[in-house]
Amino acid sequence: MILPIYLYGSQVLRAAAEESDLADREGLKKLIDDMIETMHHADGCGLAAPQVGVSRRILVVDGTDLTDRYPELAGFHREMINPAFTFESEDTASYEEGCLSIPNVDAEIRRPARIKVRYVHPETFEEVEEEFGGFAARMIQHEMDHLDGVLFVDRAAPIRRKMLTGKLMNISRGNVHTRYRVKTDKK
Repeated sequence: MILPIYLYGSQVLRAAAEESDLADREGLKKLIDDMIETMHHADGCGLAAPQVGVSRRILVVDGTDLTDRYPELAGFHREMINPAFTFESEDTASYEEGCLSIPNVDAEIRRPARIKVRYVHPETFEEVEEEFGGFAARMIQHEMDHLDGVLFVDRAAPIRRKMLTGKLMNISRGNVHTRYRVKTDKK
């Protein structure tokens, strides 16, 4: 089922998400399937549960449509329950980022170039640890920020954040055009 995506200004995007209850396997699988369908419908490459109004530590990323620009993402798709960083490199990389919850806004963001993440795999419900680099690492870090109530614009240079103030206020009021269903606390 395609879910509405919560926009900038919604409280659920600013709260730290709670650990997911692994006993509810069917509920978790249904939520993940809905998140994937929602992400693809909105032409996104990542989505965290708070973006669909669920304050749980779950994220999905799919880089398969980005292989023209990032060939290393061929076949890259992950679904993560209760992810946690176990390593973040000191070397960093900058990329332009955008977000389905902050439509029509982008900013250059510096993040660690390599990460390791421990998470529960939703098919086996076993704990997995993987290392990621390049744009895959970027996608996962962006979504994991959502799980901690952090948005990419919070990491932008102060001058860029100041330049975005008007756009962000409009988005928080629901004054934005998207091709996908959105929701704010005010709607």
